[in-house]
Amino acid sequence: MDLLPLVFTSGWASGVNAYATVLLLGLLGRFGGIDGMPAALQRTDVLIAAGGLFALEFVADKIPYVDSGWDAISTAIRPTVGAILGLLLAGDASSLEQALSATIAGTTALGSHAVKSGLRLAVNTSPEPASNIIVSLAEDFSVAGAVTLAVLQPWTAFGIAAGLLGGGALLTLLLTRRVRRGYRRWRERRHQALEQP
Repeated sequence: MDLLPLVFTSGWASGVNAYATVLLLGLLGRFGGIDGMPAALQRTDVLIAAGGLFALEFVADKIPYVDSGWDAISTAIRPTVGAILGLLLAGDASSLEQALSATIAGTTALGSHAVKSGLRLAVNTSPEPASNIIVSLAEDFSVAGAVTLAVLQPWTAFGIAAGLLGGGALLTLLLTRRVRRGYRRWRERRHQALEQP
């Protein structure tokens, strides 16, 4: 396996859903016959814990505003898991290579977590809950696809993860501006309504 694209893509995936990333990498190593997957990820206790936490996140991530609270809690968790995965995936590499892998994965996880959190805040402004469920399911499938592709076609996965990170950052910026404008208009209308006798 190529280390850089695997570390980058697993970092991106960790920023979106850390528990699903750990679970998928562990399952691919244990049952998928993927050589070079860290033994720590394939342990039964790690798979059970990751599976349980993924199930909890799967539900919490579908509920408007609960998802944003979950994202706030996960701000420290997702980048940390990304960095740990980078370290584990580097394996017996030199300490400099391990440090770089952990830094790349942790930084990528922090970036994708920021994008996810920002987009979910924007989605929460929609009046119906269906958009939350659709966006959350799209994130879940994206993580599953990216992690699987990272193991089978690392450089393709790297390109897709980089594109999703860059495109997501741009979309977050555009949506944030739109939400702010809408909030300002709502405040102005509310202020005008309160001033009328």
